[in-house]
Amino acid sequence: MLHRRHLITSIALSASALALPAVSLAQPAATTRIVVPFAAGGPIDVTARILAEAVKGTLGTVIIDNRPGAGGNIGVSAAAKAAPDGLTLGIATTASHGINPWLFSKLPYDPAKDFSAVTQMLRVPNVLVMNADAAQRLNINSLTDLIAYAKANPGKLNYGSGGNGSAGHLAGEMFKNQAGIFALHIPYNGGNPAQLGLLSGQVDFNFDNLATAAPNIRSGKLKPLAVTTAQRVAAMPEVPPVADTLPGFEIDTWWGLVVPAGTPADTVRKLNAAFTEALRSAEVKSRFAALMAEPAPSTPEQFEAFMARERSKYERMVKISGAKVD
Repeated sequence: MLHRRHLITSIALSASALALPAVSLAQPAATTRIVVPFAAGGPIDVTARILAEAVKGTLGTVIIDNRPGAGGNIGVSAAAKAAPDGLTLGIATTASHGINPWLFSKLPYDPAKDFSAVTQMLRVPNVLVMNADAAQRLNINSLTDLIAYAKANPGKLNYGSGGNGSAGHLAGEMFKNQAGIFALHIPYNGGNPAQLGLLSGQVDFNFDNLATAAPNIRSGKLKPLAVTTAQRVAAMPEVPPVADTLPGFEIDTWWGLVVPAGTPADTVRKLNAAFTEALRSAEVKSRFAALMAEPAPSTPEQFEAFMARERSKYERMVKISGAKVD
């Protein structure tokens, strides 16, 4: 009888031991991360966090991995080197995938070969703004007035930007080239100092991000002359595009989602479906609108083609500007 009890106990223990691996082998849900190549709190970080929250119902937990430094090159390079399993996405920006290939003699990543496009996230219009006092003093009320003044007074105007090779610098050089005018470029160490230079009257005009310039436009400190998008923007419909005066002029600030090259196509399609659905949602549209940003969901193929066109455009612009940072 004792022997039988020991046998039953032994069988029971063996059965429970066999059951244990099923529990220990259970895998937690995979976590997706978005590598943001800039510090927390900026517009790219904020919009990435909005999207991470919006897709959690589809993709589960999505975390933001901030990797700032070297003008975004550190974070973009980290995303390029990640495993192509669909669990790591990177942010492609105007700078990283449009400007930097021509501005740097050597990059730690290849924007064309190291990534697969997922979707464009958004675009933020840029705006040509003048110091309001300067505009009143010089009687400049439109882009046509600015061009006419510059032609009649060569070398008297200057403009500021966040630095050599910045989007504001390149927009200024493209404007000068198409308008046939000269204005001295004053590079500042970042966008905020450039805006302060404009507000204080150190420079006459800037090409600035609409989201950054809007508060000072509304307060009357800055005068908007034109937006750099092909069409008028909903946030300031009274401001005409530069393209109305200089056909073909179009410069947006944009960013979007990419994955490491080699990520399976069906995984890319799954990510695209999740993020484009989020970008079309009323909540995301509303939260982006508060940042003066317009969602721009696209197919992977559309975003890939868009980035190729941007690289081609900025190659010309960087050559016109003569800018180099290394």
